[in-house]
Amino acid sequence: MPTAKSTTTDKAAPKKVAAQKKTVGRTSAPSRTNDPEGTMRDIIAVATREFSQKGLAGARIDEIAELTKASKRMIYYYFGSKENLYLAVLEEAYRRIRSIESGLHLEDLPPVDALRKLVSFTFDYQLANPDFIRLVMTENINNGQFIAQSKTIQQLNVPAIVAVHDVYERGVAAGVFRPNIDPLDLHLLISSLCFFNVSNRHTFSIIFKRDISSPKELEKRRASIVEMVVRYVEA
Repeated sequence: MPTAKSTTTDKAAPKKVAAQKKTVGRTSAPSRTNDPEGTMRDIIAVATREFSQKGLAGARIDEIAELTKASKRMIYYYFGSKENLYLAVLEEAYRRIRSIESGLHLEDLPPVDALRKLVSFTFDYQLANPDFIRLVMTENINNGQFIAQSKTIQQLNVPAIVAVHDVYERGVAAGVFRPNIDPLDLHLLISSLCFFNVSNRHTFSIIFKRDISSPKELEKRRASIVEMVVRYVEA
């Protein structure tokens, strides 16, 4: 026959179990981290690959969360929405290329050498970073609507035009570049020649039956693009 003590314990057990179930079912807050900046960098790195490969419409926050150390709720906590995360990815992509570009120290070189270095860097960077090219292509499919919302991206690209302007004006002053070329047009020329090399390499190779991504082809095209740009501006 059970004692009074054991009866009390048996009656309390269902209440304890119910309390445990209630605690388990409760939605918890996003996990804390001692390195929020590192977590955000990790999210952006993974999201960059997802958005570049699948576009804005095809990328899924669930998949990005699975590939990072963050939960889905934490991604929304930091960025608010998939669109905001996509915009953060775009901003980081432009921030990275402009940061490296600013370290070229073009001002320390004669104008022709500086222009050659700038074109070579653009070619090499875009070739080594196809994710950047695909992100730009995705944003053009979206008619630039997200870049239009970002003052950060617009400000980040000002130094790029200033750099081209300074190199060009030094060349004109030295008599080695012809006058009356718009630096923005020159920037467009450099970007388009290097961009096409990555954006259209698969279709071009298949249509014309030539592997334009082979080391030999790339070396030849890099030299020809540099030469084309220099000859275009030469006096």
